[in-house]
Amino acid sequence: MSSGPLAQALRVQSDAGERIGPDEGLYLLRGADLLELAARAESVRYGLHPDPAVSFVIDTNPNYTNVCTTACRFCAFARRPAAADAYVLSVQEVMAHIETAVQLGATTVLLQGGHNPALPLRYYLDLVRETCTRFPGVTPHFFSATEVRQMAQAAGCDVREVLRQLWAAGQRTLPGGGAEVLSDRVRRRVSPNKGTVGEWLEVHRAAHEIGFRTTATMMYGHLETDEDIIEHLDRIRALQDETSGFTAFTAWSFKPGATPLSRRVSATAGACRYLRITALARVYLDNFAHIQASWFSEGKQVGQAALHFGADDFGGTLLEENVHRSAGYTNTSTLDEVLALIRGAGFRPVQRTTLYETVRSY
Repeated sequence: MSSGPLAQALRVQSDAGERIGPDEGLYLLRGADLLELAARAESVRYGLHPDPAVSFVIDTNPNYTNVCTTACRFCAFARRPAAADAYVLSVQEVMAHIETAVQLGATTVLLQGGHNPALPLRYYLDLVRETCTRFPGVTPHFFSATEVRQMAQAAGCDVREVLRQLWAAGQRTLPGGGAEVLSDRVRRRVSPNKGTVGEWLEVHRAAHEIGFRTTATMMYGHLETDEDIIEHLDRIRALQDETSGFTAFTAWSFKPGATPLSRRVSATAGACRYLRITALARVYLDNFAHIQASWFSEGKQVGQAALHFGADDFGGTLLEENVHRSAGYTNTSTLDEVLALIRGAGFRPVQRTTLYETVRSY
């Protein structure tokens, strides 16, 4: 790393295997040599996963509704309830999307939608029950923390009761969407109607205590500062210390596209920024087993590079995705291409489940 007292202290810390704090995290984000940071992240990665394998999941990400009353400034997907192109899929229509993905080998379905106050809790429970009944080989990786809060508001109960009913219906995992950047200052500016940092964390805390495993995410590159990014990492690391319920962390950059926020943010963050954040996350989140490479949002070559910046997982094949597409950003792949990309980066591909159980080693 670069010379100086903090860089020297970080070398000592690294050699001793000690946890870094916010000051050191800021230094790694702002001033550390990128390739030296990559080497440190790789060291952490191989300490956790000595085998030069990279996992991936065959998955799909359909949407059950685009109706949303939250009006986040970074979103081009949502529609007001009265919009001409607003929709709500029936349970059977969602099952048809899942069936198509299952025929292509999907084992995970990441189902999300808008915050639609017209949908009752029984609709969500029926989606879970029907998926588990009709597709027992599929993990219903459904509903972000903010959607769970919407269900609770519509049902007039607390989030723990909603989570208990989802568990009884057969759900076992939740995605980490809706986090954006876990700084209330940032959330007030980009998603003021979406709830506080504490509310997002409380849904995941309650889910972990019930038995769910969840992921953590971060969407950066809009109105956050470096300090906000460190706050985000620090908050999810603290919750992981408390519950051990997160399976993986994924970061991706904001895509301005046709979003309201595009008037203030006109370009996406670059590859070097993404790789630095990925490597920082691997070093900072020392209690997370997995870091995902976000090839879908950052591009396939950048996704490959991330595998040398601390990531050990290549995410999913994403047979269907509509949110980024609405912002004018489309990146697709196939199983054969995912295998080739992982091999091309020098690793052995391993297909996994949502919970990182091995399905097949290639």
